[in-house]
Amino acid sequence: MKWTLGRLAALLAPVLLSAAAPRPNILVILADDLGRGDYGAAGGPGLETPHLDRLAREGLTFQNWFANSPVCSPTRAALLTGCYPDRVGVPGVIREETPADSWGYLQPGVPTLPQALAAGGYHSALIGKWHLGTRSPNTPNARGFDFFHGFLGDMMDDYWSHLRNGLNLMRQDQEVIAPEGHATDLFTAWACQYLEDRARAGGPFFLYLAYNAPHSPVQPPPAWLAQVQQRHPELSPARAQLVALIEHLDHGVGQVLETLERCRLAENTLVVFTSDNGGQRNLAAHNGPWRGGKGELYEGGLRVPALARWPGKIAPHTSTDRLTLTLDLFPTACAAAAVPVPAGIDGQSFLPALLGQEEIGAPRDLYFVRREGGADFGGKTIEALRRGDWKLLQNTAFGPIELYNLKRDPGETTNLAAEEPEIRRQLQQALSEHLQRGGQVPWQPPAAARPGR
Repeated sequence: MKWTLGRLAALLAPVLLSAAAPRPNILVILADDLGRGDYGAAGGPGLETPHLDRLAREGLTFQNWFANSPVCSPTRAALLTGCYPDRVGVPGVIREETPADSWGYLQPGVPTLPQALAAGGYHSALIGKWHLGTRSPNTPNARGFDFFHGFLGDMMDDYWSHLRNGLNLMRQDQEVIAPEGHATDLFTAWACQYLEDRARAGGPFFLYLAYNAPHSPVQPPPAWLAQVQQRHPELSPARAQLVALIEHLDHGVGQVLETLERCRLAENTLVVFTSDNGGQRNLAAHNGPWRGGKGELYEGGLRVPALARWPGKIAPHTSTDRLTLTLDLFPTACAAAAVPVPAGIDGQSFLPALLGQEEIGAPRDLYFVRREGGADFGGKTIEALRRGDWKLLQNTAFGPIELYNLKRDPGETTNLAAEEPEIRRQLQQALSEHLQRGGQVPWQPPAAARPGR
C-alpha cells in the first residue's frame, strides 16, 4: 500500500478533529425535487435564493453530486443507511397507504445514521418528510431518531391541508397532529425550535431537515407568487409558481441558518444541503444543461445541487469535482463525528474533500435503480451504471440499452451501444452483479406485516 501524505491526512482527519474540538453538530437539509440548476448561484432562470447562494459562497459546491435514484424513497434510504437502496429493500417508491402501488420496504435491522451517531452521544431529530414507511418498524423513532416532527408519507396533496389520499400522516413522534399553515413554514419553525432546544440542552446533535418543497403540487404562498410575477412578468405561469415555491424554501433555509447563529451553534455545525433527485420537467424545473429530469436516469434526473458549510474547516467559495453519491453522507457524518462506520456499507467518506485534502481511494462504479408499477413499468426496474467517463442505462422498462461517454458527450445525445460492444458488455456484466446483490434483499414486507393483516 502506498502511504502518501494525503492518505495519512485523510485517515487521521477524524482523530484530529475529535482531539481539536467538540464533536460537530450535523445538519442535513434535503430538498424534494430541486433541479441541479434551480438556485440562484447555479443560474436558475428568474430565481433569487440568497441563502442557498450564501452557503455556496461560505462553503463548498459539489459539481458532481448524484442522487442515488431519480425518485424519493430510494435516495432517502441511501442517505440513512449508506447503502445502495435496493440493498436495503427500497428499489422504488414506498406508498404504504396504497400497498398495491408500493415498491419498497426498508429492511428492519439495517443500521441507520442516527443509530451510528448515537455512539458519539448525538441526539438525532428528523423534521419534515420521512417517506420510508408509515407503520412500525419503519417509522423515524423506531429507526433511531430521538425526535420526529413531520410527515410520514410520500407527498402531500395540498401544502395547507397536509393530507395524502385523505389520510393525516402528520406526526410528532407517535402522536397524530393537525397543524395549521404552509408545510414549508411548519418544517422551518419546527427545525428552529429544535435548534433552540439543543442549544439549551448541550451536546452534539444530528438534524435531518427534509422539506417537501418544491415537490408537486406547486403551491407557493400567494404573497411569494405575487412578488415573483411582479419582478419577472415574462415568466410562464408554471415557472413563476415554481420559482416562488423555491424562493419560499430558500427563505426557510435562511431562518434555520439565522437560528444557528443566534444560538451560537453555527461555528461547530457542518451543514449539507442537497436534493433527493432532479427537478420535474413538466413543472418547469431547470436541471441545468443536462438531459432529463425527475424519474429518469439521464443526468438531469440524477445530478442534484449539493452545498456544504463548516466554518473554520471548509474553505469558503470552493468547489470539488469529486463524484459523490447521496449514500456517501453516512460515512462522512460518522468520520466527522469520530464514530465507527458499520460494516458493509457502500458509501465512501468525502470528509477529505470537505477539509481540502487529497482524495484517496480507488475509482468506483456508480449504480442507480428505480422500480415502479403501472403500464410504463409493470413492476420492472430501470437501471444505470457509470464507470469513469462511461455510462450505461436503460431509461424505460421496455426501452433499449444506451451507452454514453460523458466526457465527450455530457448531454447524452449520441448512443454508442452499437459502436462500443466491448464496453457495453463490460458495463452490462457489472450492472448484472449489482442487480444480483440487490436481489438478495426483499423489497416487500412479510405477509404478517402487510396492511390489513
